[in-house]
Amino acid sequence: MKVVMLGATRGIGRSLARLLASGGTSIHVLGRNADDLVKCAEDLKVRGAAAVSSSLCDLMAPATFGPALDAADAALGGFDTVILSAGIFSTQDELANDRARAAAVLTTNFTNSILFCEEARVRLLARGGGRLVVFSSVAGERGRKPVVIYGATKAGLSAYLEGLDHLYRAQGLITTTVKPGFVRTSMTQNLKEPPFAGDPDDVARTILSAILRGAPVVYAPPMWALVMMVIRMLPRAVMRAVKF
Repeated sequence: MKVVMLGATRGIGRSLARLLASGGTSIHVLGRNADDLVKCAEDLKVRGAAAVSSSLCDLMAPATFGPALDAADAALGGFDTVILSAGIFSTQDELANDRARAAAVLTTNFTNSILFCEEARVRLLARGGGRLVVFSSVAGERGRKPVVIYGATKAGLSAYLEGLDHLYRAQGLITTTVKPGFVRTSMTQNLKEPPFAGDPDDVARTILSAILRGAPVVYAPPMWALVMMVIRMLPRAVMRAVKF
């Protein structure tokens, strides 16, 4: 695999990048912080990556997407896999009281994530296909009190990725939507931990297995597939009454 990854410097993305590196994968990491990229690249080299390179790319700045992917193409001599694990999170209380933050979450997690995927899609299809792996969230499975705005961004992103998979899989573009549940990362460190919380390294192994199988959707930890199946079946009256 020749992988381009936006979001490899922290959280689940970092664990997944390290797992790929340990298998001898060639990786081009994208990010908005040059120092973080240098540290990430050095870490991946030590862990066994066949080759590591990097370039600047900011998910909040769509003008950077095309040039960053072109730089990755040149550095890797062509890529076959693009992974987007970046995004931003805020609690519902924060977003309900900060319009600027809400706009940033909505734009970054939905509009700009899709624009990044479109840049990747065009390049992958031009070479006969490949893998597009994008982190959404179980928060997008159902409208829920704690994640009204954040969940809406992930619901829209998941719908886009499902449509992309229907439209282009026959042409060789394998789209995998990653739907993490609660995972112990810096993003969730100040949140109350629910049952079935996962660790980044375990979750990364689940995700990589799904990528290699070409699965269209992966829940990680896997128990969240069952949890969300139940949540999807609950009547609205119940959803109004519960806090989950």
